[in-house]
Amino acid sequence: MEDCEIVKSPTFKLSTIPEGIVDSLMDHFNSRDIETMLCFYEDDAIVINTKGEPKRGKKEIAAELQCSFGFGLPIRISVRNIYAAGNLAALILDWKIVGTRRNGEIVNITGTSSDYAKKGIDGYWRCWFGNPFGVRVRSLL
Repeated sequence: MEDCEIVKSPTFKLSTIPEGIVDSLMDHFNSRDIETMLCFYEDDAIVINTKGEPKRGKKEIAAELQCSFGFGLPIRISVRNIYAAGNLAALILDWKIVGTRRNGEIVNITGTSSDYAKKGIDGYWRCWFGNPFGVRVRSLL
């Protein structure tokens, strides 16, 4: 994985303010490029998959991203809440991936995420904990 500390592309910038995290997330995700999207995550980030299992680190997150990028459709996100204190931010986001795949399959995936971002020493906000279906009740059995 290439070094993401220095953000060179103006198209996929990381945010320096909490209010810009969501636009940065959409830009990175909609690139549909794993390496680009991984730049949005902290090195030790955790993402909860659809089964409710935590996946830690960029290697495991990359495997999860393959599934989402496989639809070939953009994500749209609307903000419910962003609360920031110091170098941490909590985000509640409504998101959807909706459209028709190249093979004609209709896709309609929606969720409300519960995510946390961390401001790095470089001044950029990155995802530290992503839970795309964060408000969905899961069975413990």
